[in-house]
Amino acid sequence: MIRLHVPQPLSPGAALAPTLDQSRYLTQVMRLKAGDELLVFNGKDGEWRASVAEVLKKGVILRAEEQVRPQVFGPDLDLIVAVVKKARVETIVEKAAELGARRVRLVITQRTNADRLRLDRLDAIAEEAAEQTGRLDVAEIHDPVKLDALLSAWEPGRRLMFCDETGGVPAIRALSDAPLEPWSILIGPEGGFSPEEGERLRGLPFATAVSLGPRILRADTAAIAAMTLWQAAAGDWAR
Repeated sequence: MIRLHVPQPLSPGAALAPTLDQSRYLTQVMRLKAGDELLVFNGKDGEWRASVAEVLKKGVILRAEEQVRPQVFGPDLDLIVAVVKKARVETIVEKAAELGARRVRLVITQRTNADRLRLDRLDAIAEEAAEQTGRLDVAEIHDPVKLDALLSAWEPGRRLMFCDETGGVPAIRALSDAPLEPWSILIGPEGGFSPEEGERLRGLPFATAVSLGPRILRADTAAIAAMTLWQAAAGDWAR
């Protein structure tokens, strides 16, 4: 059944107004008509069965019918990734959302050299991934910040898995005794972290430097590999 993310509160009988693009998708691509059913969620009120109440010239009106799943959230996992080329960032956001990251935080490092990003485009990618994968929330995409600023304002109690291309404990071994969430995974830029950044990261009490193997991975491949390992060892794949 079609799943759609909507911003409005969900309650029995609530009228919902999808965006123009969503309305076109429902009527022109999926050919829904009045009375047809779909699933909707807003990241707060769980998943609801809804029906098409009206098909108008400039949009569709939906009606929320009943809740079919209560609101739940996945593990408290952030993916922190250095800004790389736009196409690769879009892939990273899509796969991070599919693999259950709650947030994607973009960082600027000393070796960052990449395209300007459209945050609205990344938000749309995360929303589409949530609709397709069955999750009940949409991964948050945060504006790029400098790595130093992010580390200086680190959330107490959050662990950091720092993927270090110069070497570290094999990731699967480092995660074998991993404490419970919250966790963050950090993926560096093309060319890796600078010596100064690497030294600071390795000196942080909440950080664990890990290796993703003997091969040099592109940022998008590294992000997928690291998230897969984390989910299998410490995330909701292990529950």
